[in-house]
Parts: sequence; structure tokens; C-alpha cells
Amino acid sequence: MNINSPFSHRSPEPENSVLYVVGTPIGNLNDISHRAIQILKNVSLIACEDTRQTKKIMNKFEISNNLTSFNKNNSFKKIPTLISELKEGKSIALVSDAGMPSICDPGEDFVRHAKLSKIDVVCIPGPCAAITALVASGMPSSSFIFEGFLPKKKNEREKILLEISNNHKTTILFESPHRLKKLLMELKKYCGGEREIAVSRELTKKFEEHTGSNIDKVYDYFEHKEILGEITLVIKGINKKENLEFNKIIIKKELYELIDAGLSLSSASKYLAKKKNLSKSIIYNLY
Repeated sequence: MNINSPFSHRSPEPENSVLYVVGTPIGNLNDISHRAIQILKNVSLIACEDTRQTKKIMNKFEISNNLTSFNKNNSFKKIPTLISELKEGKSIALVSDAGMPSICDPGEDFVRHAKLSKIDVVCIPGPCAAITALVASGMPSSSFIFEGFLPKKKNEREKILLEISNNHKTTILFESPHRLKKLLMELKKYCGGEREIAVSRELTKKFEEHTGSNIDKVYDYFEHKEILGEITLVIKGINKKENLEFNKIIIKKELYELIDAGLSLSSASKYLAKKKNLSKSIIYNLY
């Protein structure tokens, strides 16, 4: 394909040797596009995260096609085979269980390898939980940060939580229902209980729910509830004045903890000054 050609000059879809990244519904199956249905009906093969989930869409829209499993457990082995099939002239549709492929799933690696192999990649846009939750939250959406699922390793997780606490932009996170309360407690620790937050659950489904207020109130709401469904969190950015005052509280807390652990005020101040990239006198005067 000539990269300077307008997309309107493309041949009828699907084309041979093209990887189609197909957005599918995040809950309500009626959100699928007509174009997505036509691609799924007519490609040579559909690579899907879970064949059982994809079959729900296929059954509803009377789609009959070949499926192959493609997920985090087998993607490393599957990618070379799928690339070979694309080079042989097959067209492949890549779908995830819900939403846009490559967002927090191994589709990202497949697309990258296809690009490196000079294979055309065409995105068939569809629903996205992150954008849906952001728009519904009413928070600033012109500029935002998407973190997906936070890492499980303590050091990596704490680093991102600290970044979120200092972000001036809106932050979007994914979380599983059984870990939501833990995450809210962590956000309270790093961002303060007054930080504005919105938690969206079961987006586009029958029991869709949006809970928005500050972190304290949202935690109280979920504390004694059984939480089900997929969770998307939207966290408002902090303004510069709030950022400065909250950082002082965090640093002061760390300073007292270091002194309680046996360090002198001078040593603790010197350590935190280097860690926070501040002058020693600023930290010293917080004591």
C-alpha cells in the first residue's frame, strides 16, 4: 500500500495480508459497529483473547468464522505463526474480550511485530472503558494520563501512586473488583481523602454504576459492599497550591518517621532533601 494514498482509495475490506485491530463492546453488544461485524464475518481468521467471549458476539450477529486463542499465556508462541499467515495472504482480525485490543493486553506486542514485518495494520475503532469512564466523570478530559492496572510489585506500585499524587492531569486506572478497596486505601494514603475521584462499574451494562465524590466518601460507599464487575477509576489532577501543601504533609510525615527510627534531624533532612530534590533547609524547617 502506498503510505501517501488516502484511506478512501483502499480496496473493499477485508484485504489480504492485513491485520485488523477490531474494537468490540465493553458490555452492551449493541455498541458494535457495522464495519466491525463485516470484518469479523469476512476475515480469514479471528485471533481472540477468549473464544467463549467472542462467540457471544458471533452468535448474536450470526457470524461464522475461524477462531484462534490469543492471550497473555500463549501470545509469545502464537505471534510468529500469525505473522506467517499474514505474509501468506490471510487477513486476520484481532479482538480482546472487551473494548480495544492492545490496551492492557498482548495485542500490543502483535501489532508491534506486524509493523516490524511491514504488514499493514488497520484499526476498526470501537468502545473503550477508559474513555467512556473519563467522559462520564465530568473531570478535565482534554489532557489525561492512562496507567491501566497498577503493578503488583511494591516498589513499582508506590512509584506510580506517588506520581498520581503529584499529577496535574486527570489519571485513569483499571482495577479488578476484589482489589478495589485496597487501591482506594492506597490512593487515600498518597493523594489524601479529599481528592476527587469517580469509580465506574459495569460500563454500558444493565447495572452500570458511577460513584463520584472524594476518596473518603467513595471508600465508605464500597466498604461493606460486595463488589462485582469491571472497574475503571478516574482521579482528578491536583492544582499547584494543593500539590505544594500536600507534599509538605507527606514529607513532614516521612521526616518524623525517620527521626523516630533513630536518625538525627540533620541526617533525616539531608536524606529527604536528596530524595525529594529539595534544599535541606526547607525540610529541616518542617520539623
